[in-house]
Amino acid sequence: MGKKDKTLKDILDLILYENPSTQDEIAERLGISRRYVTQLLQPLVKDGTVKRAYMIDLKSYEEVVESVADYSTTKNNTGNALINDMLNNMSRHVHSQLEMSFDAVLEYDEDKANKALEMDYATNNMVEKIRTSVETIVSLSKHSEISKSILYNEIAYDLERIGDYCGHIAKFVINDVYEVDANVLKKLKKMYKTAQSMIRLSMMAFIEGKTELKDDLMEQEETIHIMQSKAINLIATQMAESTFDEKERSNYFIYLFRLIKAFKRIGDISVEMMDVAVEFHDNIPRPTTPRTFR
Repeated sequence: MGKKDKTLKDILDLILYENPSTQDEIAERLGISRRYVTQLLQPLVKDGTVKRAYMIDLKSYEEVVESVADYSTTKNNTGNALINDMLNNMSRHVHSQLEMSFDAVLEYDEDKANKALEMDYATNNMVEKIRTSVETIVSLSKHSEISKSILYNEIAYDLERIGDYCGHIAKFVINDVYEVDANVLKKLKKMYKTAQSMIRLSMMAFIEGKTELKDDLMEQEETIHIMQSKAINLIATQMAESTFDEKERSNYFIYLFRLIKAFKRIGDISVEMMDVAVEFHDNIPRPTTPRTFR
């Protein structure tokens, strides 16, 4: 593979997996000039391979990569393997988004809270990339199981929903004027660590087929519910001891309940992702009864 071809493939892979916002960002990450990035991308933009917001038409991507790379390299970057890589990347991004959001709460740092909210733009863009890639796979493969392929989209949408709840956590710092009480914060730390672990387990089950991790996940779901109950009891005690003469103090409790609920919902979504993994790998249909009634 020539140097120019390798650089082009590096640019396309960066767009697929790293979600750059501008050509300047692509150039900086690859250590090349913006002008060279423009030169290589311009023909692909014109023929529709690279679309708006740096989204790639997967069919055209395969054709381009086949022309610049050897077959074994191409094979490892197409089809379901490519979608798995994109989901893995999205999962890592959501983990970072959750970490940034909770760090903002721990440090009562409004700058970090705003950065966490900005990260959600990339999360939303990743969902769209996965959706269009799944549509391409279904259209290209006559033997594709459409129902299974759609499950990739469900995992992506679930990760996006987790990103939304990360935003709720970050907004606590932006909306409120009080730091979290130390005793409540201990419970939140446990909920945060458990939520991160639950996301990780559910993604391992889907990407690697490790559906036997469901038992571990359900134990962690119980942990997050226990921590939620303890945190709510602590807050209820604090509310009973407080006066609500100050509007800000009243808002503090409202936003704090919302923060706790965000962690609980992240846990619920992780269980839903595990159910998708079990359906995908073990062909066991998910329960039709909503989780709140089970």
